[in-house]
Amino acid sequence: MPWPAPVTIAIFPSRSPGMTCSLSSLGAVSRRQRGALRVGPEALLTLASERCRMRRGSTMGLEVETREGLEIERHDGGVVVLRLARPDRRNAVDNATARAYTQFLNDANVDSSVRSIVLTGTEKNYCTGADVPPGATKMNTLDYRYATEDYRSWFKALWEVEKPVVSAVNGNVAGAGWMMALLADLVVANTDARWTHVFTRRGMVPHAGDPYFLSKIIPFHRLNEIALLSDTLTSADLDKWGLINRCVAADDVLPTAMELATRLAAGPTRTLGLTKRLYRRALSTDMATSFEDERNATALISTTKDRVEGVMSFVEGRPANFIGD
Repeated sequence: MPWPAPVTIAIFPSRSPGMTCSLSSLGAVSRRQRGALRVGPEALLTLASERCRMRRGSTMGLEVETREGLEIERHDGGVVVLRLARPDRRNAVDNATARAYTQFLNDANVDSSVRSIVLTGTEKNYCTGADVPPGATKMNTLDYRYATEDYRSWFKALWEVEKPVVSAVNGNVAGAGWMMALLADLVVANTDARWTHVFTRRGMVPHAGDPYFLSKIIPFHRLNEIALLSDTLTSADLDKWGLINRCVAADDVLPTAMELATRLAAGPTRTLGLTKRLYRRALSTDMATSFEDERNATALISTTKDRVEGVMSFVEGRPANFIGD
């Protein structure tokens, strides 16, 4: 099914006490309506389409787009925040939201305006896994093999995206939320956030790509403890196991993640993308294949403007000014 046309709201300063909203929606709002729309700074603007809304307190100049429960915030400098916004479902992800993540991540590979990505949640939950649709357990056995295909595609896209990703784990994590958090390149987490693997608690085996991905990230016996005992852990526990880069107070999670993402966004984007690709592929390939990947990446990156800038800045004794190309 084709994606609905996204609606973008850009908020800019106005000369009047209110704010002028510039909207583009491929026909969703007429030119006359656009000119008439004015809201006060404390108002909540809502369009007829539920796919488009502005969160209260948005930063001036910040663009916010919503797709199926996924808020996409585009910040200056190429940092994009993907905020899971399904608090009424405890931030469980349904199939439509999983597809929205997949589409964004796949598109980001060839979108030069995206230079780093931050993943986060809303309120007290980061992501509590899949939102199982009614009737899912009534599928016949053959069809049931494909019940989590949208989630596998999402995590494959997250694993392979060639832009740096920082997860900002603001709250509780369960089920597939482990992958949404730990498949990032850097993990910032609320010290008190609670993590529950949950699958075996419900008589299920891990799925949605969990056995493949988590076995690449978590040491074997720690993974067995997480999966077989299914005890609830905290970010502080995972920090001791080496799974988290920054374990901070709740109020510091997003600022810390944004600081890291901003640093990454100022780097040589294509170099960072190929670097993470090399390390991730090396987890699943033999030595000969890894060496060949390295040769190819070295040759490819030599053609980029940032590679030239890196060399010239070294020769000239100045900081590099990378443009992401």
